[in-house]
Amino acid sequence: MKRTLGTCYYPEHWPQEIWDEDATRMAEAGLTWVRIGEFSWSKLEPSPEELCWDWLDQSIESLGSKGLKVVLGTPTATPPRWMTERHPDMFAVDENGHVRGFGSRRHYCFSHQGYFAESQRITRLMAERYGANPHVAAWQTDNEYGCHDTVVSYSDAAGYAFQTWLQQTFSGDIEALNRAWGNVFWSMEYRSFSEVGLPNLTVTEPNPAHVLAFKRFSSDQAVAFNRAQVDIIKEYSQAPVAHNYMGRVTDFDHFKVGSDLEIASWDSYPLGFLEDRAGATVAEQQKFSRQGDPDFQALHHDLYRAVGRGRWWVMEQQPGPVNWAPYNPSPLPGMVRLWTWEAFAHGAEAVCYFRWRQAPFAQEQLHAGMLRPDSQDAPAIVEARQVAKELQEAQDVQPAQADVAIMFDYDADWAWSTQPHGAGLSYFGLILDYYKALRRAGLTIDILPPDRRDFSGYRMVLVPGMMHVPDDLKTALADCSAEVLLGPRTGARDQHFNMPTTPLPPAFPNFDVTVSRLESFRPDLPRPLVGGGAAIRYQEELESGAEVVLRSEAGAKVAVRSGRLMYCGSWLDAEGMDRLIAIAAEAAGLALRMLPEGVRTRRTATEEFWFNHCAEPVETEVGLIQAAGVVRRPI
Repeated sequence: MKRTLGTCYYPEHWPQEIWDEDATRMAEAGLTWVRIGEFSWSKLEPSPEELCWDWLDQSIESLGSKGLKVVLGTPTATPPRWMTERHPDMFAVDENGHVRGFGSRRHYCFSHQGYFAESQRITRLMAERYGANPHVAAWQTDNEYGCHDTVVSYSDAAGYAFQTWLQQTFSGDIEALNRAWGNVFWSMEYRSFSEVGLPNLTVTEPNPAHVLAFKRFSSDQAVAFNRAQVDIIKEYSQAPVAHNYMGRVTDFDHFKVGSDLEIASWDSYPLGFLEDRAGATVAEQQKFSRQGDPDFQALHHDLYRAVGRGRWWVMEQQPGPVNWAPYNPSPLPGMVRLWTWEAFAHGAEAVCYFRWRQAPFAQEQLHAGMLRPDSQDAPAIVEARQVAKELQEAQDVQPAQADVAIMFDYDADWAWSTQPHGAGLSYFGLILDYYKALRRAGLTIDILPPDRRDFSGYRMVLVPGMMHVPDDLKTALADCSAEVLLGPRTGARDQHFNMPTTPLPPAFPNFDVTVSRLESFRPDLPRPLVGGGAAIRYQEELESGAEVVLRSEAGAKVAVRSGRLMYCGSWLDAEGMDRLIAIAAEAAGLALRMLPEGVRTRRTATEEFWFNHCAEPVETEVGLIQAAGVVRRPI
């Protein structure tokens, strides 16, 4: 499949007289895809049942006449003002009981049945009109589920829906819920499902089982909302359907949403994410302020490739300074090209730049585009043209299964956030630290969903921090031929957030290791390991007769191994993590090469990509790589 480029366009923001000129310039720049429509409800339906399609008809025709393919977004992320008057209780409510009202976007609660029906109505109207349009070659549902913390809602609508969800989950048996949640504790027992409230506004922390159940419910509401739109679109269109996920948004199960879609896509903002999502230290933020974290984007590329079952895009690629991060620098020259090629190296079918032209008004007027507000070229379009030329001249990227895989489980992230046990501890952060260590060692990684049971072809599989591990997954991991590395808190809870007691975690077949006690501690009090590195912030006391492969200077067993299973009960710093990965890789027969800081590689079926994320040239085994440089080497 040939890799392609695209952009995000808002014809409703610009005079109709320049639409044809814009389409011509897009085609001349080598773009293929143009996403439109996802924020246009007030233009499509300025008043209830007053439908205005002419402008969208013409914009689609204008783009299609220049050979461009349209990704048409359903506009449900921005319900118009009249909608909130028709359904005044449709808003989400935050944990503190504050209504999240009109004035920006994503101002709806997934559980509100009135708005749910309205979203189906506008989706059906769009699908009826454009489902057979030859220029509409793909669809996007809504926009960025979960952005701005908009999955979990504590509204009355959510409360009633949650009670129904619980009744179905526990087959109408309230005593089964009481037992599963341990409600005998603090006299929290319920007599009926109608007594179960939402887990907020309590005197102290609510029951963690209650919290986890509510997070699962909230995710299921997002899945159902998305599925309803997809089902309607599929009645009228054969074109693939995508959703654009975000970076480090874990409030809903992307795998479950993705099971209803043909394509997973995500919105990649490397500089915007660096400060508050990538977990970078101050020194790393300074070093990579104009390049972005070397691993954060790559992790999401691999994650969304898994969510899309191999088919994935970057629907929004940062083209220049954004407007919403703590600091908003310009990308280093060459970085837009590097980010694009990095996505292709990880298997992306398309990379679309956000946005075509910088808006001179409203909330995003300081968000750069491919063009300036005066329609002159911005730096991003120059680099996009370069990539378009390179795509024409180079062989297509051929993906291949990696040797190493990490299992990612959204439910585990909810469990960690429900009971982190220490400031700064998170499942996503743990996964990212393992992923970074693998990338520093020059390895190529696949991400696997939690329902995967076949690990054929993998030489090393990592399952760090997966709180609830079903018995059949434990058996599959114990029986596979790969070296399996388990991380802290793996198997620490059952499905209802109870701590297993017979035996204690992690309780893998034929693996003599028990977590007898655990603790978290200050980040400025690391616990050194024998031979280098340290445990930081979290450590488990392990009882085991297995081989000790890492030990603390105080004598504690940090990581143990028996056969092909290894368990590490501590959160390790970078040096300790590098040592742990080296031990596991050696057992798996994998050759490692510790890469220079900021340099990363990615192997495909036919070649190896090298990326220099540094602001200066770096000497590597494939020669000198320029700042923000990309090297492709056949294998």
